[in-house]
Amino acid sequence: MRFIGIFFRALKSLTFGKLLKVFSIGIMHPLFAFLYTYASLKAFKTAKELYPETNSNNGEGNAFRHAYWCCLIMMYFCKVSSPEKSLKWCKKLTDMHEDLFPNKPLETKMDLHNNQVGMDYFMSLLPGVHRQFFESSFFIEELQKKTKVGVLIKSTDEDIEKNVLIYLE
Repeated sequence: MRFIGIFFRALKSLTFGKLLKVFSIGIMHPLFAFLYTYASLKAFKTAKELYPETNSNNGEGNAFRHAYWCCLIMMYFCKVSSPEKSLKWCKKLTDMHEDLFPNKPLETKMDLHNNQVGMDYFMSLLPGVHRQFFESSFFIEELQKKTKVGVLIKSTDEDIEKNVLIYLE
């Protein structure tokens, strides 16, 4: 129930124009909107359990949460659509999330990068596992390994390796 409260508080914080954008996605693709929301809640819950101190700030837990979130979105979308369409919509929705809830430039860079790491990781697993058989547990161990070797960044100018999670102090 706590997550539903978080969801509604987030919606309440949006301007009318941003709310229209959210609802237009829900009308265009209601199943994707539902799955996206479910993946968001599940990623938040799992990250909070695994990284209680850093899941909601800009630390290692946040890096894990963003990558795991995108893996979950891709997993759920691929159960009802093609991997190509799933990837397109995952990118569109997670980028839209950053637009709707803007951060400082360095935080945005971190979130977008970690989202891409999650999408890329999911896509790398796709050739070995039929998309209907993915489970959320497939991602946790490897993403935790990526989190342990994540890179602390301090500037938007830093070059970052493609498949490495990043976090802030």
